[in-house]
Amino acid sequence: MTVCSPDLNVARRAAELARIAEDTLDVLVIGGGITGVGVALDAASRGLSVALLEADDLAFGTSRFSSKLVHGGLRYLATGDVATARESAHERHLLMTVIAPHLIRPLGQLLPFTHGVTARQRAAGVVGMGMGDLLRMRARTTRTTLPPPRLVSARTARALVPALDRRGLHGGMLSFDGQLIDDARLVVTAARTAASLGARILTRVRAQDLHAEGASAHDALTGERLDIRARSVINATGVWAGTLDESITVRPSRGTHIVLDAADLGGPSAALTIPHHGSISRYVFALPQQSGRVIVGLTDEDAPGPVPRIATPTGGEIAFLLETLNRVLAEPIRLEQVRGAFAGLRPLVDTGADSTADISRRHLVADSPAGFVNVLGGKLTTYRRMAEEAVDLASRVGGLDAAPSRTASLRLTDTGRAMSDTAPGGPSRAQVEFAVRAEGAMTVDDVLDRRTRIGLVDADRLRMQPLVETILAETLSDLA
Repeated sequence: MTVCSPDLNVARRAAELARIAEDTLDVLVIGGGITGVGVALDAASRGLSVALLEADDLAFGTSRFSSKLVHGGLRYLATGDVATARESAHERHLLMTVIAPHLIRPLGQLLPFTHGVTARQRAAGVVGMGMGDLLRMRARTTRTTLPPPRLVSARTARALVPALDRRGLHGGMLSFDGQLIDDARLVVTAARTAASLGARILTRVRAQDLHAEGASAHDALTGERLDIRARSVINATGVWAGTLDESITVRPSRGTHIVLDAADLGGPSAALTIPHHGSISRYVFALPQQSGRVIVGLTDEDAPGPVPRIATPTGGEIAFLLETLNRVLAEPIRLEQVRGAFAGLRPLVDTGADSTADISRRHLVADSPAGFVNVLGGKLTTYRRMAEEAVDLASRVGGLDAAPSRTASLRLTDTGRAMSDTAPGGPSRAQVEFAVRAEGAMTVDDVLDRRTRIGLVDADRLRMQPLVETILAETLSDLA
């Protein structure tokens, strides 16, 4: 197995692109979200030669627009999908204890017992969280890693979430799940880990035609056309998978979040869990984040038609999130207090269900009639398992002599906490330089939107953009 530097930058990209047409790869991966980089990491860790092509930047699509939870599948229990719940709990255990404990922390989630939550919803929440704890124990996740759920008093509930309406508040149920420092950070870290094992991570290279022996591609920076040979090809492009394989039908579902100042909710130290009206399986979460923010989400809406480059939240979704949140607050959050909003598209496999909310979150790994492998669906939490299955199938289809997967015991590269957290004032010079020298950032948007999350708030983006532009240009010049 090759051991290399994990650093990704324009110099390494140019050198690897210059040599790629000379080789026949074992595995060619298309797509630079969490599924694609997970596939590249799994294949490289087995000693296979690997290249990954991403049309834009790492974590450009769905992977950066999640709720940033590594969860144990409580919702799946509520809908009777026990298999997915078990898989989620197992993969959460691996992520929090072996693979990425430096990127994940336990987060308390409070279901308040208040007038905005019915007795039926309270009972369902208590039972569901108890069942979720059984999954935690089955996965052998210790109480130190994830504390068990417990009932809390009204006073404790208000201490955890100061903005709660004290009128009619009778305590709540506090459970715990895993929270990523940042979802895009997970993608970049997994990509760097794959690169350290010899994988070629090539962004701004768009695959145009996939087949059993490789793909043709276009380098967006030079305009050059590339013909890449590979013994197996894996399509991990998420909501865009159908554009490369007409045999599959993706039904995108839009998930929208809004961004608030944590101060407007009193600086909560736990997340709020608020059931939808009349539902015992669907929730809106208000989740504390880095940089003094809280994100509130999320929706689950059909998104038919051509897949946009970046999804746009609708006014109706923003209003729904505010209305649900305000049911349990002492002072309602007004529309003008919303600092930002973002939406991602879930790559669901179309089953003909009436609503995307009713479509299973199980993933699909299957060979295409065109001779390559498709992997899509699933959840961020289960990316490792999806990748393992995809490489297993690609190895059979391509006749590869691949070792068993070892990603269940492989820790992701650790760049230190200083590179993982962004201060409220914005990224430091060192963070911007590291993003360019070691994490493959090439543009201001790469830095503001994906290496840090400053860009989620337009006002913060405008404030930081001139400084980031200067540091970016200086660093790219040094690498030239």
